[in-house]
Amino acid sequence: MDVKGVQGSISFDGEWITITKKQVGQQQRDFRIRAADVTGTRLKPATRLFYGYMQFVLPGSAPAGEESSLLVGGRPPQSDPHSLSIPHRSNDAAVKLMAAVEQARG
Repeated sequence: MDVKGVQGSISFDGEWITITKKQVGQQQRDFRIRAADVTGTRLKPATRLFYGYMQFVLPGSAPAGEESSLLVGGRPPQSDPHSLSIPHRSNDAAVKLMAAVEQARG
């Protein structure tokens, strides 16, 4: 199960969540999270004007706050390894992936 994001993607194989980020001018970075270790999920659907985001909360860490500006539109910073911005066309896939992660957690 995959979700195409903004400068990256998230995949889930039933046990592991892999967040892949590729910033312009930098090497690709992969972050792996075990679904059983996730304590919470946050999904803000994208609109036609602003990107949304998917975020995974881990024990002992607070979720990254949303940056508010006209360009960012209320989403976590790109440097947050546990979140990814998503475009409007990825909303349906994001909802399905989050539901699968929630089911794997419980």
